[in-house]
Formats: sequence, structure tokens, C-alpha cells
Amino acid sequence: MIHVKVLIVGANGQIGKDLTSYIQASDQLEARAMIRKKEQAPFFEDLGAETALVDLEQDIDTIAEAASGTDAVVFTAGSGPKTGKDKTLMIDLDGAVKTIEAAKKVGVKRFIMISSFDTTREAILEANESFAPYVVAKYYADVWLRESDLDYTIIHPGLLTNNQGTGKVQAAKQVDRDEIPREDVARVILASLENDSTIGKEFQIVSGDTPVYQAIKSL
Repeated sequence: MIHVKVLIVGANGQIGKDLTSYIQASDQLEARAMIRKKEQAPFFEDLGAETALVDLEQDIDTIAEAASGTDAVVFTAGSGPKTGKDKTLMIDLDGAVKTIEAAKKVGVKRFIMISSFDTTREAILEANESFAPYVVAKYYADVWLRESDLDYTIIHPGLLTNNQGTGKVQAAKQVDRDEIPREDVARVILASLENDSTIGKEFQIVSGDTPVYQAIKSL
């Protein structure tokens, strides 16, 4: 059985935790959780997942060391709504770019980015003052990834909730803005990892009526 090892950046977030659980339950995949604090490790160790203790504000070489020996990187990290513009810049933009460069450095071609629902120029102009820096950060991180030579997938989820996932979504290049449980975002990442047809694609996802695997295969 071939195992694909996946580095999850931002593993201690809810999407990251759900994704690690799904990966560890999979026959083909195994997870390496990139975490910032030692006390976060037991959750992942209990799942049988490897951990790498790295802060996204460290240098590219340190992130590259965490990515070394993996086959794919998933970037689910975010500075969170309670931080200022400085952390948005350091994590959502610089952290993402450093992770892309780290993947390139150690020859990891597969890269999945969890972005914002809409990272177009129009979305930046329409965003309120507190949200605009986040959209800008995600916009440039997406551009950097698109222009890399990596086998990328960019996922644009709707408004994230902690509701129980349904396992059903709507996925397309453009969908109407709506909510989606974090659980279902994790399921979409898993399906994207397992479907090479998602390479070179980006799409929006919200809750819907189509089972995740079917929705991802039909993109």
C-alpha cells in the first residue's frame, strides 16, 4: 500500500484537526501535523500522526525541514479574527509564501491552499476596513501559488461554521456566498488530495446537496 504523507500547516485549527483525523482514518494517506506549541502535540499523537514543532514566523529552512519527506502540503493556517494587520501579514501572506517556497526547496510538488471565499480585486475593494487586510493577504498568497511550478489546488470556502458537517457541498468556480461547516471543508481537502483532477484548479465551496467526492470529481 502506497502511503502519501501530508504536511498540515495550521494543524491545530479546527479544519486542521478534522483533516488530520480523516487522513489518519484513510488507507492511502498519513499526516504530519505542523504545530506551534508542544502542548498541542498529544491530540495528534493520539491519532498516530507525526508532529513538527514550527512557528510560521520562523524561516523558510525551518518550514522546509518540516516538509521534508512529505508528498503534499496543505496550508490551513490563519492569523484569526482577533489579531491585527501585522499578524495577518505575517501568517496569511508571509507564512503562506514561505511555506510555498519551503515546499519547492524540498521538492514537494502537491500543494493545497485554503484561501478566502473571494480573493478578487473587487472583493478587496468591497471588504470593510477590518477584513480588507485579510483579503489582500490571501489575494497575494494565491497569486504566489498560481505562479509557482507546484501542483496546486486553491479552495475558497464560504463563511466557516462549527456546525456538524453534512458531507454534502456545492463546489464550482463561482457559487453564491453561503456558509460551510469546517468539517466539510476538511472533507473537501481530503477529496482533493485523493483526486489528481483537482491539480491546477481553484473553486469555491459552500454547503449543498452533492456528496463531497462527487462534487470534487465533477469540477
